Amino acid sequence: MHDWHWQTWNDLPYLTCSLLEPWQHGFFTQQFSPRSPFELTEVLTPNAEAYRVHQVHGNTVLSPSELENPSNRESFSQADGLITERSQQAVWACSADCTPALIGDVKTGNVSAIHAGWRGTSQKIVPIAIAKLQSQGSRLEDLRIALGPAISGEVYQVTHQVALEVGASIDPNPMLEQLMSLPNSPILEDSTPGRSRLDVRRVIAIQLEQIGIAAEQIAIAPHCTYQDPANFFSYRRAKLKKVQWSGIVSR
Repeated sequence: MHDWHWQTWNDLPYLTCSLLEPWQHGFFTQQFSPRSPFELTEVLTPNAEAYRVHQVHGNTVLSPSELENPSNRESFSQADGLITERSQQAVWACSADCTPALIGDVKTGNVSAIHAGWRGTSQKIVPIAIAKLQSQGSRLEDLRIALGPAISGEVYQVTHQVALEVGASIDPNPMLEQLMSLPNSPILEDSTPGRSRLDVRRVIAIQLEQIGIAAEQIAIAPHCTYQDPANFFSYRRAKLKKVQWSGIVSR
């Protein structure tokens, strides 16, 4: 098990993961709202350049040089992931039940921040980000991946259709019974007819293992946004369009 630690900045709490120790990073709580990623970068590395995107539940991953207008702080390119190209670049993702994934490469120092809801996960956004890092010279064994606070499988009720759509990303011919019988299955039974419960972070972990990432390179936060109203916004719980930000700075 990788350790997750509470840190504070001006008495406000945020989470870090021991797996990402070589990088300045944080999974920030709702207490930091309404600060932007540009302000939050000051908490991590004051002189880093900050980048964010307009998230659309897809699987596009961009680098700063691919952003339409990286210095514009009002209008953002549409994507759900960012990867860095050089040092001192801070990349950010926001979430309110979806999974924030932060990735670091211990050799190149490059990093990635990804927003992975069920839609992005069904489209394999985290493996896509990793393929993009590999195209820059990353090797799978050098990557460290932390999946931050998100809604947990025990409380995330979805339709069978959604469960199957996400399940298809780990099994080309998914059948619910088959998926539910997997060891440590990401799909759990629900008492409501036509519904299942879905553990998106577990699906992402299986996708990563399928492309050759070892289990010890992956850390999953023991925090559920839905069940921890003191620290996290949850869209499913509150139906409010509020988010928390997660970010990491390249070395």
